[in-house]
Amino acid sequence: MKKLFAAVCILALSMMTLAGCGSSSKETAAPTETVAEAASEAAESLETAAEQADGEVLSIGIIQMIENGAFNDMREGFIAELRDKGYTEDKLTVDYKCAQGDATNLQTIAQSMADGGYDLICTIATPATQAMVNLEVETPVVFIAVSAPVAAGVISAMDHPDKNATGTSNAIPVSDIFALSDQLTPGCETYGFLYCTSEVNSVNTVESAKAYCDENGIAYKEATVTNSSEVQQAAQSLVGSVDAIFIPNDSVVQASMTLVTEVARDAKIPVYGSSATMVDSGAFATVAISDTGIGAMSADMAIQILEGTAVEDVPAIVVPASATVINSQTLEALGITLPEDVQNNAIFVEDAQ
Repeated sequence: MKKLFAAVCILALSMMTLAGCGSSSKETAAPTETVAEAASEAAESLETAAEQADGEVLSIGIIQMIENGAFNDMREGFIAELRDKGYTEDKLTVDYKCAQGDATNLQTIAQSMADGGYDLICTIATPATQAMVNLEVETPVVFIAVSAPVAAGVISAMDHPDKNATGTSNAIPVSDIFALSDQLTPGCETYGFLYCTSEVNSVNTVESAKAYCDENGIAYKEATVTNSSEVQQAAQSLVGSVDAIFIPNDSVVQASMTLVTEVARDAKIPVYGSSATMVDSGAFATVAISDTGIGAMSADMAIQILEGTAVEDVPAIVVPASATVINSQTLEALGITLPEDVQNNAIFVEDAQ
């Protein structure tokens, strides 16, 4: 499209020049014929430019803060949907970069993608989206799984997104997860909240959990971290003072989730996570969305933008969570007997290897 626009501009300028010469030259015997020939040549050039534009390979950049199962599934779901909808490798290239959990590296990657060399940028989760949107780039941004897009400052309204960004929200169904806890492990009077204070999505989800607990007369204790090396000690600090642990959608904690699992299983404390990936890593249970599904939904939004729809005309959407996911090994370690309806309808996973 960029090449076509440039070709049209050059073509229009050429026609104006030719027309001007034809009308002002007294020595030209047949100015009308000359302009007609020029117009014919211009039409042929325009057709050629259009053909070149049709064959132009578009480019999308994808930014991910850290490698984990959920983010990887979101990315693969995004790419697969693009391919399924006709954006095959000969029509669209995908440039994927991961910051490997390093905030400084994330900023460097975002800046490298802000040069206008991409037709669209896809960001996975809140940190990557904030890094890109805060640069105020002209390239459209489609985000995947930002739990609270407005609170995170990446858009001002879901229905009419601004800041040249839109995408999908995986707002964590806090009340549904607590209801699941009441069903699977009734009698929990005190919950532990384990999260990283620098992740906006985590803080917002914990605030929702606090509000739920306050409304329902449930006590809670916080254990916060600033990096993954602190996670195990934070989990151990909750042992003996809580009946269950709730972990929001937190990439820092997820990076050390197996350490949390070890502590919790030994202490017979159920851990309720916020994604299926956390359950894959040993958390007891959650109510989750499909990670590949939310990636695919985001790809459909990206396609609208690539095909000419303005970003502000593509509303951001909240993708609902509906699947109960339970870790079989944790279930056995805790010695819990599931209600029959849960046993029949839940998705059972085992520890990821």
